[in-house]
Amino acid sequence: MNLFDLSGKVAVVTGSSRGIGRAIAERLAEHGARVVISSRKEDACETVAAAINEKFGEGRATAIAASISSKDALQQLVQRTNDAFGRIDVLVCNAASNPYYGPMAGITDDQFRKILENNVISNHWLIGMCAPQMAERKDGSVIIVSSVGGLRGSTTIGAYNVSKAADFQLARNLAHEWGPHNVRINCIAPGLVKTDFAKALWEDPVRLERVTKHVPLRRIGEPDEIAGAAVFLASRASSFVTGTTIVCDGGDTI
Repeated sequence: MNLFDLSGKVAVVTGSSRGIGRAIAERLAEHGARVVISSRKEDACETVAAAINEKFGEGRATAIAASISSKDALQQLVQRTNDAFGRIDVLVCNAASNPYYGPMAGITDDQFRKILENNVISNHWLIGMCAPQMAERKDGSVIIVSSVGGLRGSTTIGAYNVSKAADFQLARNLAHEWGPHNVRINCIAPGLVKTDFAKALWEDPVRLERVTKHVPLRRIGEPDEIAGAAVFLASRASSFVTGTTIVCDGGDTI
């Protein structure tokens, strides 16, 4: 159990008011971490933080709303976390967006920029804000929630997939830069998971059967099934793992 003990650690999880981000925050708290719940809407963050505190004890979670599209907002997120807890040990870059579905020939420049800025550049910003203090302590873990979309092509979410592939490379580059300071940077690549993001797929039985019939586990994932990988990457259990991607997709990409 000690390998996965996060007692005394402080974790910031973006996009954690629902879905995969919320599941990750809850499991990190269960394993002893104090967690910062962050997404755009303060009330949604407060609701999740209150639920975690009720389950695991007062003070285990705090809500700090921040939009990943704003560098100033992310700086405030980091500053307020440091003010509240004095440190950041684990950073989970989970928040992302995809404002466009369809062939890349039809995407506007503004839509493409938004995808790259929210899914790649904001991660670069936030890691740059958190990694230096981790390096000072010679201990830290950064987890980028990417997607199996970054491993394959698509005629409908191509730009999103470009951004998710870029996250893999961001982790590899930063693993080289921060590794000498014992700061680890890794990705998780979920497959199709039962979240609002994929609701159109899993709510339609015909479409759901079509997309799962070739998946070895013959189903889609649950948000909590991604959280275990995050606990592993946040903890001492993964102390020799950096620059890599853990694929959690029921075997779909094999």
